[in-house]
Order: sequence, then C-alpha cells, then structure tokens
Amino acid sequence: MPASARHIEIMDTTLRDGEQTNGVSFSASEKLTLAQLLLTDVKVDRIEIASARVSEGEFDAVKKITKWAKANGLINKVEVLTFVDGEVSVDWMKEAGAKVMNLLTKGSLNHLTHQLKKKPEQHFADIAAVVALAKKKGIDTNVYLEDWSNGMRHSKDYVFQYLDFLATQPVKRIMLPDTLGILIPSEVYEFVSSIVQRYPKIHFDFHGHNDYDLGTANVLEAIKAGAHGLHLTVNGMGERAGNAPLASAIAVLNDFMPDVKTSVNEKSLYSISKMVETFSGVRVPTNKPVVGEMYLPKQPVYMQTVTKRINYISAT
Repeated sequence: MPASARHIEIMDTTLRDGEQTNGVSFSASEKLTLAQLLLTDVKVDRIEIASARVSEGEFDAVKKITKWAKANGLINKVEVLTFVDGEVSVDWMKEAGAKVMNLLTKGSLNHLTHQLKKKPEQHFADIAAVVALAKKKGIDTNVYLEDWSNGMRHSKDYVFQYLDFLATQPVKRIMLPDTLGILIPSEVYEFVSSIVQRYPKIHFDFHGHNDYDLGTANVLEAIKAGAHGLHLTVNGMGERAGNAPLASAIAVLNDFMPDVKTSVNEKSLYSISKMVETFSGVRVPTNKPVVGEMYLPKQPVYMQTVTKRINYISAT
C-alpha cells in the first residue's frame, strides 16, 4: 500500500440501522459489548449506536456506551441518529452523554413536500436552528440526506440547493444514503463524483443498502468517485435486504484499491460476525463471502474468544 494512500473512514451502524432488521433487538449489555469490540478490536473509526427518543431501553444502552467511551477517550467516535425536532433530540443526546449527532433531514423534494409538507427554505431554517442549538450544547453534527438517491434521480436542483445551504453550516460530515437501495454502480459514481467535485472541502459519507445485492459494488464506486467515508454493518444487517456488509466492503477495498486504506483490523471480522450472529439470532449463510463457513475455514482461536465473550454477556 503506498504511503500516500487515502484514508477512508468506516462508520459501523450495526447497532442502529442494523438493529432495524426484522425481529432483532439487542439488549443494553449486548450493545455495550459490540460497541467495545467494534471500536477496540475491529477498529472502525466511528459507530452509530441508536436513534434518539426511541425507548427507555435504548436510552439506557446509550448511557452505558457513552460512559465507557468517555472513560476510554472514544466519546467522539460514538454517534446517535437524531431528528429535526427543535430541542427534543438535542436534550436527549445531552442527557445520554452523547457528543455526536447524525441529523436526519430530507434529501429529496418528494420527501420534503409529501412527508413534511414544507418548502425548502422552511426545512433549512429548522435544520439551522437544531445545528446551532447542538453546537451551543457541545454536540457535533453530521447530516443525513434521507432519500438522497431518489433526490439525485428526480430533484437534483433541490439536492444542490440543500448542499449549498449545508456548506454554510457548522457540520462535520454530510452523509449520502441510498435509502431504498435503488442505485446501480454507474449512478453511484456519477452522483457522488458530481458532489465531491462541487464541494471539495466537505467530508461526504456514502450509506448503501443492499436491496438489489449491489451494496458492495456501490461502495466500491462511491470510493472511486471520491467519497471520504462509508457506512457499513456487520453481516449486512439492516431492514429489508440489509446494508452494505462490513466484511465484504473491507475485503474489496483491501484487495482491489491499493490507493486507499482503512483502520479496520481485517482479522477481527470473523469473530465480530459470529458474535452479531449469536446476539441477533440471524444466521450467517454458509456461503456468505468473507465470513461464511464454506468461504472461510474454521478459525478456532477466534471462536474461543467469541465463545468466552458470549458466555460472559449471558451471565451478566
């Protein structure tokens, strides 16, 4: 790998988007264990652990994780999905001890007009108010453009109007989700490259879903197009067909893109896969790339570690 290789940030959202898998709900202790492993063993750059305001159980899990993360100097790597709801989400974040919010906003004119029934300027003003409040309370903001892929297909002028506005705001990252998993690789390259070229000083993440089994291919094209970060989940967990899978994406980047690098410890991918499989109850197909039993020979050292940790969690 060349010394000048570009670093790609990896944000794992198994504990938030991945938990939206049908029938899956992690306990607070399971979430804490997975958060610890993702940051210290797998070594992803960031983790998204919950949605604000969901439940008391979610709040308890977030408090446990933020307490541990703060004690270990990792609090800025822990993120929570929030909403454009005035002070509500920000206050929830503050009480839970979280320092980075991922603000969910409308990335398509269709969502804006039919769901919110607002004009762009109204939505932008609401967003600016939440971002300013968060900054005042010591919380950093990343921004999701929900339904961005449909926005680029059908209301590109709105997307660029919105990005022009966001470029004036104190946000750390702008996150581009293929919310319904509709994009093909050529579209991902076209859309991401046009945005990165227009806003060269802004950090953009790509968030891919896997509805057409194109999640990994789309991740590859997003990075080729200049995206600075990726959102992934262990075992491709997530609603419908899931998100772009962590193990496959890392393998592709490591093996086929020598000009980029990540912080992820590839040797840890099997053990975290088995742990998520156990906690979620969702079995990993034997022929799943990179972590499937038919793909990879059994690794007893990793399995012993996984078994010990699972037994420990079960006893607490």
